[in-house]
Amino acid sequence: MKIAGRYVTGGQVAGQFLLLFLVVIWTLPTVGLLISSLRDKDQLIASGWWSALSSTEITNQGRTGTADDQVETAGGYEIAGNLLPEDSPAEIGFWSDNINDITAYEAGQSAPVDDTGAMTVNADGSYSWVSPEPFTLERGERVFYQAFVPPIFTLDNYREVLASEGIGRAFINTATVAIPATIIPILIAAFCAYAFTWMSFPGRNWLFAIVVGLLVVPLQMSLIPLLRLYNDVGATFGVEAKSYLGIWLAHTGFGLPLAIYLLRNYIGSLPRDLIESAKVDGATHFHIFTRLVMPLSVPALASFAIFQFLWVWNDLLVALVFLSKREDQIVLTSQLRELLGSRGDNWEILTSGAFISMIVPLLVFFALQRYFVRGLTAGSVKG
Repeated sequence: MKIAGRYVTGGQVAGQFLLLFLVVIWTLPTVGLLISSLRDKDQLIASGWWSALSSTEITNQGRTGTADDQVETAGGYEIAGNLLPEDSPAEIGFWSDNINDITAYEAGQSAPVDDTGAMTVNADGSYSWVSPEPFTLERGERVFYQAFVPPIFTLDNYREVLASEGIGRAFINTATVAIPATIIPILIAAFCAYAFTWMSFPGRNWLFAIVVGLLVVPLQMSLIPLLRLYNDVGATFGVEAKSYLGIWLAHTGFGLPLAIYLLRNYIGSLPRDLIESAKVDGATHFHIFTRLVMPLSVPALASFAIFQFLWVWNDLLVALVFLSKREDQIVLTSQLRELLGSRGDNWEILTSGAFISMIVPLLVFFALQRYFVRGLTAGSVKG
């Protein structure tokens, strides 16, 4: 088969379609989250995002007016009004005065109600209840209806999150955690990766094997022991255990194994002749690292920076353990969790909150994405 001026095999075509399928499946939840964040709250609760372009069916009830609201007409007495909220876009399809049979009557159809005349409920929610005898109701009659609401898209969910108290401060706190927690492990890992690659010292291979082994250690295993260590150190020196310095060190420790592994593979792929020539010219390891290795390792550094920044920015567990919920320490993920309430009553704002929290990570990714693939694949194959 010839495509775009070149021949491709059936296997290549199948591979391209499989890749496209995986991309669609991978991005589908994000699309659903975006659509949900723009939907009306009532519709979001009533139906899934895949039905966002169709009308939403709702079942509700309203009450008619009382005897005080009746007016005398030529044919008797009438109570009129509207069952729908003011400015509601809904249209009533069916109605009834019996909760067990809400679809008994179509909109616009007249029917006897409570043996006191006939009622007509229209699609716009207006009703007219007429009777030849005066009404004696002290309380309005309940009317049940099934309505259809057209698709409503709004930015109210975003306004609610952005207008919530503490969101701006939480953004600043999250940046205060994420930026140092990304830079510190990159610097340490870069020095370690250079040492493991171009410096000879006893136990080098064993130490690197231990670092690689730490990749499989679950983060959750070390949280409580590390917090107890912080508390002991804080009590000894009279400092607060839950602080920004503590969470910076925690994220640094958790991120170092992957950082060292990635950077060591990349730095190891650099031309040996280049390093040897620098040594012959009298350059020290520090000069080689700062003037040759670091500039050439920008793709690998950017790749890990993306990983580390995304992880730290979206982190909730480590922040809950190593930071308090004070205004000057609470991070964005924790603040959004607080907005839900103790029972999760406002879970709808999670959709818009998720996209608000994604803004900065997306900017970081798109700013560094041109280095991303180069940094991940470098060192995987040596010439």
